[in-house]
Amino acid sequence: MMTAEIVTENEIAKVIVDAAYKIHTTLGPGLLESVYEQVLAHELEKRNLKVIRQLPIPIVYESVKLAEGFRADLMVENKVIVELKSVEIIAPVHKKQLITYLRLADKRLGLLINFGSALIKDGITRIVNGLS
Repeated sequence: MMTAEIVTENEIAKVIVDAAYKIHTTLGPGLLESVYEQVLAHELEKRNLKVIRQLPIPIVYESVKLAEGFRADLMVENKVIVELKSVEIIAPVHKKQLITYLRLADKRLGLLINFGSALIKDGITRIVNGLS
């Protein structure tokens, strides 16, 4: 069983990518993001990872705490943010959003996974925030 104390972001990411590959080869591209979110959460939980869906992340702006700055599609082991898309092409703004989410949540690794890609390997983008 994986625990947050002994599992690195990179180890978690490998499990997420493997699960995304399995889902994409089984279901194919083109379903709603919400379907992939639900299935990916289920697959990761089967692999003994702690997953929170649609986690509200507060932000602080000029010393005012906003209870919900954004919602992370998936937060895995409280270390990796997974942002899911099901679109033809990832836009630059999608990557910028994830970079901002990582910074605001003080996390070091995020995965942008586009299940709309013909090949899932072309649909996975790793975004880092101070992680080597």
